[in-house]
Parts: sequence; structure tokens; C-alpha cells
Amino acid sequence: MSGFAVEHLRVRLADLHGALRRAVARQAEAAARLTRPDLTPFCVTDEQVGVLLDQVDSFAEAMAEPPPDPDGDQDQERELRRLAAAEGVTLPLDALAARFGLTRPEQDALLLVAAPELDPGYERIYAYIVDNLNRRTPCVELLVTVCGPTPSARLALRRAVGPAGRLRRFGLVRAYGEAPAEQAQELTLAGGVFDFLMGWGGDVGLIGHDPGEVARPEPEVVSPYLSDERLPRLGRALAAGDIDLVGLWGCRPDVQLDVAQALAEAAGRPLRRTTTDLAADLRMAAALDAVLWLPTDDLAARADAALLRSGVPVCLTGTTPWRPAALLAARSYAELTIPVPGFPERVAMWSAAFPAMEWPVLEDLAARYRLTGGELRAVAAVADVGARLAGNGRPTLPAEHVEPAIATVTRGRTSGAVQSIVPDRDIGDLVLPEPQLHQIAEIASAFRAWPKIAESWGFAGRSTGGIKALFTGEPGTGKTMSAEVITGMLGLELLKVNLAQLVSKWVGETEKNLEIIFQQAEDSHAVLLFDEADALFGKRGEVKQGTDRYANLEVGYLLQRLEASDGLIILTSNLKENIDPAFTRRFQFVVHFPRPGVPERRTMWRQAFPAKAPLAEDVDLAALCRLDMTGAGITAAARAAALAAADDESRAIGMRHVVKGISRQFQREARLFRPSELGPYAGLLADNGTPG
Repeated sequence: MSGFAVEHLRVRLADLHGALRRAVARQAEAAARLTRPDLTPFCVTDEQVGVLLDQVDSFAEAMAEPPPDPDGDQDQERELRRLAAAEGVTLPLDALAARFGLTRPEQDALLLVAAPELDPGYERIYAYIVDNLNRRTPCVELLVTVCGPTPSARLALRRAVGPAGRLRRFGLVRAYGEAPAEQAQELTLAGGVFDFLMGWGGDVGLIGHDPGEVARPEPEVVSPYLSDERLPRLGRALAAGDIDLVGLWGCRPDVQLDVAQALAEAAGRPLRRTTTDLAADLRMAAALDAVLWLPTDDLAARADAALLRSGVPVCLTGTTPWRPAALLAARSYAELTIPVPGFPERVAMWSAAFPAMEWPVLEDLAARYRLTGGELRAVAAVADVGARLAGNGRPTLPAEHVEPAIATVTRGRTSGAVQSIVPDRDIGDLVLPEPQLHQIAEIASAFRAWPKIAESWGFAGRSTGGIKALFTGEPGTGKTMSAEVITGMLGLELLKVNLAQLVSKWVGETEKNLEIIFQQAEDSHAVLLFDEADALFGKRGEVKQGTDRYANLEVGYLLQRLEASDGLIILTSNLKENIDPAFTRRFQFVVHFPRPGVPERRTMWRQAFPAKAPLAEDVDLAALCRLDMTGAGITAAARAAALAAADDESRAIGMRHVVKGISRQFQREARLFRPSELGPYAGLLADNGTPG
């Protein structure tokens, strides 16, 4: 790599030496017209500069073979690129030019700044050209003089090497010291650039960076914010100068980039973000004819003075409006509250990200996942990697790679107040009567269909958002498991709320904790489960003391937040009557889970023992299913039976072990286990030391 890099620099410097000789000749001609030859001892003489030119030429020849005729430099450079490409090598200067969009004159300017690192003789040549021995470091005047063959070219290069030019904007070259004028500004290479040019390693992504640049995100995703005519109208007004300040409010922080990008696109201008120096950011945006993006969520109430004086187009974004009176008085201001992308816009976004995917799959993904543009780009990138590792190309990217990518991007955003559960059960694991099974499947189908009927059919304005379900029934009847099954059917994550860490004795803290949980569920596109929710969603009581008033306020907040959520929320309770009627009216589904009957218990006992479990022939499932037990109780009894068999060092789980497990489960439930319930196996209770 180093050999190709050095050879490339030699070829390019050979061409620049011709430009240096022409610059020296122009300076010599100017010096010959001086009327004060007595000043010559204080300057670099013509003879000296000739020797210096021979010296740097000798240095270039020492780096490699003597350069050919300058007219052949282009051919030699092309041949060098061909040889490097054959070995899978990209020339460092070419890599910088491609990464930062450097033109040929900008590349030459970069090499002139780097040249003194190769040989200090360049410094005295530079001093001769600018006729100032105190300015040996390459400066703007030198670069313009050497690389600009015509006045128009010199003027263009003057801007290209200025503060807004790519070399300095991306930090490849930085200003050195104080200068009385921009022409005299001395320049030096940024750290790491010289080593990279020499082929000594480095990451081109770390060589330079424009902190204010907002690059167009890849892969391309259709912006959902341009489908509403109001935002493009503001962009056109911004481009025409009718307004110069736009506020875009009501969008989450991770959405604000896409919103600002959409406005700049509508205005036909590039977008830049603010850094730590707002005045410098405004100057840079003015130089590049860009829109400056200023997120306001963390700003103080008072506007910066530079923002008041400037007429640069500025886009403000925030979850809540930021409207300092002085700013609105000084600027031409307009604003827009950003709507949440609807179902058709989300389908369009998915279609742009995955153009080869079938339409029904796209609609299903858009219904289940309300991803932002940034999240969708991340999903596409992760899915691409998964497809490549599996040997599949992007044009035929199957949906099987998309679902894991969605999980990678969206899941795991949990806190101490919620438990993240990745479902591993399906509807075949549920043992319920047919009506309940039908309702469980209906909930999943309703959640998939809701975006279409809400947004495309107009039902959003007539009912609350999302799908809410209430599961009632005794403990152990399958309520929590059913929530997990529904989540698995939808391919989502289940967030189970820990009520012990949610409810606080301090006024207002419970509401804050609830907001965090709802936001986590929405950010993760997860199903939210409030298990045994009676304590939180219970009936409001009469206000008899101060704490009662605050408890009722918590319920009121919950009602509002429940209505505002577009996700799937499931509550479980032992009794429907325990839940405040104001909540029950908001549930689209109320499912009661009865205690299992004999047919259900038979299936549960059969499923309680895994296929690998050594079950003795004397285990009588017909007798066991006559016992009044819930699914959770049967599972616990089977586990206790397996432990008892292992403790006895038995080769198989026998009926006596199962009876022992059932007896212990009845004790845990504080129930009386009558021997008569076991029929012919009643004697096994006494064998286990359990009183009859």
C-alpha cells in the first residue's frame, strides 16, 4: 500500500513542480521590476530559488524513477490506479477525494500544504513566491497563486480553500495562527492526514469530519412528511424568502432529523445542524446557502443574539414549541405541528426500503410497526447483513431476515419497572375453551387490522387509538400466557409491568413512572402487559383524605394515557368488578378465563410432562384430570413430581411422585386435598406422609 501511495504522490508532485516553477517565474519577473535592489539581501534571491527547485526535484526523483514528460502524467496516474486496483488497493489521495468530494485543484492545494512535510525546501520556495520570508508555511495566497492559472480559476480556488471550502470544512486542512487577512492565513495539515497520504494506515472515516453536515441518510426511505402539502408549502416559502424561520413541533427527538430534512428538501437547499458556536454555524450556512437546523428541546428560553441578527433560513424542531418573543419579532416566522405518519405513509416507507417485498407483507409490517425513518433505515441495514451472511442478495431480500432485524433495532429498551419477555409460545400451547381461543386470535387480528380501519376508513376520530384488552379470571387460568401468545402471533416484544416499582408514595412520581413505561412500549413497538392490575386500575373511591385525591388523579392520568396510546395494551385481573368502569368502557375486548374443565385438564396434564421426561406406566392421566386444578397448578405439580422422583433417585416419574406434587400444590393454594378425589390412588397420600 505504501509503495502505491508514495508513487502517486510523486506523480502528482511532479505536475505541481511545473506550477511552482511558473509561480516562481512570475515572482522573478515581478522582482526584476523592483526599484530597490538593496532589498535583495533580505529576500530569497533568484539564484537561491533555482537551487531550491533543483533540490526538491532531486527529492522527487529519489522517491522513485525519474518522472516522464509532464504531458504523460495523466496516463501514468491512470496506469498506477489500474495496478493498485488489480491488487485491491485504493490510492489514499483518491480515497480522500472520493470521500470528501475534492476537485483536482483542491487535491493539488492539499498536496502543497503537505509538501513541507516531505522536504523543508518547499518552505523557502513558498516564501519566495509570496515574497515574504516570514511566511514559509503554505497560505491561502500561495495556494491560489500556484494552483490558479487564470484570474477566474484563482477566484474560484480562493473560495475553495476558504473556511467554507471542503478542505477546511471537513478538517483536512486547518488554519494556523492569527492572520490580518484571509489571503495571509497560514494552513497546516490536520492530524493523521499526512500518514494517510503516505499509505501508512488510518481510517478515511476518521480523517476528516464536518460537524455541521447533515448527510442524506441511506438507504433511501420515502419521507412521510412530504405527503402533507403544508410542509412543502413552508419549504417553498423559505426558498422564496417569504419566511426565514420555521418551527416544526410535536415530533420525538429521533424523528426531528427526518422532519428538518424534509423541509430543506422542499426548500431545495442542503441542511446543516448547529454545533457549539451558533454564530459560526450561521456564517457557514450562509456561505453554503443552506438551512440551519436547531433542535430546541434543550435550549434556554432566551434566543441567541446572533440568531436575532441573522437572516439565514433556520428550522427549529422540538417536542414542545420554543417561541422566544424577541426571536419571533425579529424574524419572519411560521410553524407547523407535525402529524404522526398515517398507515398509507408507513406502507410507502416500507415499500421504498424493501422494494422487492410483496405488498401484503409490507402492509402487515406497516400495521404492526410504527417505525421512524431512522429505525427503518437501521432495519434495512441489519437485514442486508443478515441476508448476505445467509447468501441471499438484497433484491430478493426475504421477510425472514426482516423480522430479526426489527427485533435487533427495537427491542431491549427496558428499565427496572418493566420485564422484557420474548414470546416462545404459540396458540397451540393454549388450552382454553373454543370461545376464549377464538377471542385470543381475534385480538391479534384486530391489532393488525386497526391501522387500516382507523386511518384509511376514518375510524380513528370515532374511537380511542390502539387495541385494549382485559383478561379476567382466577390465578393460573392462562391470562398471562395468553398475552404472551398474542404477542408471539404479532412478532412483537412483551413488556410486563412491575407494579411494585411503578407505584410510588410520592405525589406525581407514579405518573412519571407510567409515562416512562408507555414511552418505552411505544419506542420498542411492544405489547404492554399490566398483570394483576387491580391495584393500579381499581375503582376510584370517595375523597376522604388528601391521599385519596391524588390516587384518583393517578387513575385519571391512566385513562388519558390509555386513550392516547396506539399500541396493544393488555390488563389482567382476578375480577372484572375490581376494575374502574371508566377503564372497562375503553376495552375493545374483555375475555373471561374460566377454571379448566375435564377435557382441558386432560390436555394440560399431557402437556405438563415434556416428551423427554421418563413417565412411568402407572401414571393415570384419566384420574388426574378429575382433580379441580388450574393450568398453572398442574404445571407446578408436574415439576414438583419430577423433583420428587429425582430426589428418590427413581428411573421414572411414578404415580406416587405425581400425587406428592399435587399434595404440595394444594398446600400452596391453601386447599384441602381429600383422598376420595384420587379414587383408587387414595392410599398414595398416606405413603407420601400426607394426612388423609
